[in-house]
Amino acid sequence: MPFIRALCVAGLFSGAAAPVFAATYGSELQGFQYPYPLQHFSFQSQGKSLQMGYMDVPPKGTANGRSVVLMHGKNFCGATWEGSIKALNEAGYRVIAPDQIGFCTSSKPDHYQYSFQQLATNTHQLLEKLGIQKATVIGHSTGGMLATRYALMYPTQTEQLGLVNPIGLEDWKALGVPYQSVDQWYQRELKMSADGVRNYERDTYYVGRWKPEYERWVDMLVGLNKGPGHTQVARNSALIYDMIFTQPVYYEFKDLQVPTLLLIGTSDTTAIGKDVAPPAVKARIGNYQVLGKQVAKLIPHATLVEFPGLGHAPQMEEPEQFHKALLQGLKTL
Repeated sequence: MPFIRALCVAGLFSGAAAPVFAATYGSELQGFQYPYPLQHFSFQSQGKSLQMGYMDVPPKGTANGRSVVLMHGKNFCGATWEGSIKALNEAGYRVIAPDQIGFCTSSKPDHYQYSFQQLATNTHQLLEKLGIQKATVIGHSTGGMLATRYALMYPTQTEQLGLVNPIGLEDWKALGVPYQSVDQWYQRELKMSADGVRNYERDTYYVGRWKPEYERWVDMLVGLNKGPGHTQVARNSALIYDMIFTQPVYYEFKDLQVPTLLLIGTSDTTAIGKDVAPPAVKARIGNYQVLGKQVAKLIPHATLVEFPGLGHAPQMEEPEQFHKALLQGLKTL
């Protein structure tokens, strides 16, 4: 039987308004300032020369000898882990925060067969290059699906698994969300606007709340998607959405063998394709108040930490509360 220790702690599309954003950035996010020095890992994949941007931040004070790999979400980047990097870094962890291929500061290839297995392999090659043999892997949002796949592929090299409001806690296609083609996703991505991003994230991620510090991340995402490489960025983004929708990890949670920390903002409503789903389907998907508990029962060695009233990004909504729970959870897994 699974071990569960439950602990409670107190579509980005255009809107009616014209796009508003402060800056545009290059196709690899050139011009956007990362919180720590950005490095690049060059490698060959699928016959292409690619590079992954990443931050490798050494521990402050007394090192605990452990490494943490942070995997970002679909509408996020390594930079959005800024607060978590600082908290982990100050607790003695070495922290590696890569940007996956197709995202942010990394390559946007003309043609690429996206799979979570491929992204996990790329990340594993990066860690090998850095000499990291074992790490705690933490994934947020889409990064949670990737972190799950990584732990399934590399169980002996995954010390612990952390999932922060991961998507993929359910299979949307099986539940009745209609399939959208890559071309349909591409057209939707081309229509991205700052108002559309802000409204979507406020309503879906932050439970109707908005803080001024979130604007930086709107600027990052829209500036990348409206920059000189916007068609290439949109094409890769469309392929990534197709990967997310068609490659569920839900059915393999039961196969995870590593200690797993589930950190869930219970008011999250994120679900891919929710906006095009029939009303009856829309009403039953993206309910993290239920999903967190359900998936904790599927994972053999799961610890569930819930943040009542928080949304999709608790590490950004209430960082002090979140990081206290995260650091405690990693110590006790």
